[in-house]
Amino acid sequence: MPAPVPTGFQGVPTRYPATGTAPGPKCSSGMFRHTATVDFMHNDPPQTPTELLDPGSCWDLLRGVSVGHLAVFVNGYPEVFPVNYKVDQQSLVFRTGEGTKLRAAGGPLAVALEADGNDDAKAWSVLVKGKAVVLEPSDELLAGAGLTLFPWQAGQKDHFVRIVPTSITGRRFTITSPLTWWNHVGHGTRHEPV
Repeated sequence: MPAPVPTGFQGVPTRYPATGTAPGPKCSSGMFRHTATVDFMHNDPPQTPTELLDPGSCWDLLRGVSVGHLAVFVNGYPEVFPVNYKVDQQSLVFRTGEGTKLRAAGGPLAVALEADGNDDAKAWSVLVKGKAVVLEPSDELLAGAGLTLFPWQAGQKDHFVRIVPTSITGRRFTITSPLTWWNHVGHGTRHEPV
């Protein structure tokens, strides 16, 4: 019965322990081999807990940005489109033209929209899941969210779509310094007798 294969970072099989050494080739004399010290990525500083956001905080954050990522199903596969949106009471409205995005959003399947942002210390992400409804243009729509909805891309974008949420979730967390991840792979070598 073969010995169990040790696993390394995230359970990936390796031929040596994750905290051990990697055997190198034998020298031409056959007397020594090189081994490189392996130190898999880890995060030493204490982590501050991720803050789970209540719906009110999620809506406040969504009002503060204007671009999100719309996820829809197209021919059985997920596709993601950047969209300019506006919060309209407890829903999201975006404007689009004819094409894949409109057909998928107006179909029977659920959609999702993710938006995120950050400052110097913290990052956040909000996810809205729900049903998209293609709207009929109306004076009320054009005077409300539609009045200040400006897509970044030029073109004929005569269709307005509302995402009516079935759930809204969000989280905020402290941004880890890049220096935390800088020096986690040791490149030192040593000789071991064979």
